[in-house]
Amino acid sequence: MQHSRRPGTDPDAGWLAAVLDSAFLLLLAASLVRYLSHHPGNPRVPWVLGLSAALAVAQPAGSWLLRTRPAGARRGTPRPPGAGTDSDPNGGTTSGPGANAGTGSGAGPDTGAHTGPGAGRPAARRRLLPLTAVVALWVVLVLLAPSFAWCAVPLVYTALRALPARTAIPLVAALTALVMVAQARLAHTLDPIQLLVPPAVAALATAVFLYMERQAARQRALIDDLVRTRRELAATERREGTLAERERLAMEIHDTLAQGLSSQQMLLQAADRTWESDPATARGHVRTAGSVAARNLAEARRFVHDLAPAELADGRTLDQALRALAERESGESGLPVRFLLDGVPAPLPAAAQSALLRIAQGALANVREHADATAAALTLSYLGHQVVLDIADNGLGFAPPPAGAGPDGPDRPAGRGHGLPAMRARLRRFGGTLTVESSPGEGTVVSAAIPLDAA
Repeated sequence: MQHSRRPGTDPDAGWLAAVLDSAFLLLLAASLVRYLSHHPGNPRVPWVLGLSAALAVAQPAGSWLLRTRPAGARRGTPRPPGAGTDSDPNGGTTSGPGANAGTGSGAGPDTGAHTGPGAGRPAARRRLLPLTAVVALWVVLVLLAPSFAWCAVPLVYTALRALPARTAIPLVAALTALVMVAQARLAHTLDPIQLLVPPAVAALATAVFLYMERQAARQRALIDDLVRTRRELAATERREGTLAERERLAMEIHDTLAQGLSSQQMLLQAADRTWESDPATARGHVRTAGSVAARNLAEARRFVHDLAPAELADGRTLDQALRALAERESGESGLPVRFLLDGVPAPLPAAAQSALLRIAQGALANVREHADATAAALTLSYLGHQVVLDIADNGLGFAPPPAGAGPDGPDRPAGRGHGLPAMRARLRRFGGTLTVESSPGEGTVVSAAIPLDAA
């Protein structure tokens, strides 16, 4: 994208236009005083006075007109295809392709990209006409009075700013040649200095101006790249945030709702089997299923709002929450679960405590549903440099898949597979690791370790 440096978008264009106009008027006045003092009775004086007055009005008026009517902004003139503005992230706008530069002594060069034959020609004519009128008046005035030649200096800068380089450079060369002729007429002799100074000054001014313009164009391109990169990064961050939130919800649903529904299903199936033979036990299963449903509903509300598990609410510690989990699992599923604490508890962030608690819930759910175990144990160990949670059972065991393999084991039903990957994802946030030790017929031990310094 190329930017048009219109006065409305360049904060320096206004004062630079004022400086160029003031310099032109000052040189015009000095030249007029010199001419009148050297040629008081010359018959050309009325013409010189009239042309000077016309230039004194035309130069500032043309500059003001072009500054207040930037290219492409005239009512009723359709924009070329592709023209327009792009909003940047800070609420500003940048000129789109096809937008033409404003002109006059305070306008930028025509750097807009044209999208079709003839695109931007009316705007180019609006830039060229005021400058052409001023240059024509000045040429006539210099032919009448060579002392006005140095008024070309601000005209050179105006041409370089208002016109494309391919148009401005020939115009600057023509102005320089006319200055050389005027100086030779004033001196009445051929002075090498008069032949060398004007082209040297014009070449230096043109080279420096074009170099600065190209530097500015490169900076504008760099800014465009930075803005585009920032937009892409913002879009990437939004996508990553969406994926992270989706992963969080998937893990929470697996560790709360899915396991709760599985428990309810098992309890209701047990109640159905004993409904006729042992109504009291069946009703107990139904009541337990109801309490599981109520607890899951509360957990669902908490994870939607990204809150800590209910077991860790009201200032309860991780070992207290794990002990309560073991007691509840023993009472609801009939699977004896023991809790053991090894070492002195160290402070853990709430997020790390929540992760370990969810891992314990998920591992016990796998034991309950798949291990056919008769006992399980939760062991929380503080080992100085890390905290380790072990979930062990004496069930069937399985051949553990490699990390990242997906399913929790060969005996897991199709459609599941969030268990071990979800545990590893939780631990990665804290630089932790998950280890699974199991073999068929020998039970399973799941170990979750989090470094205390990383937590």
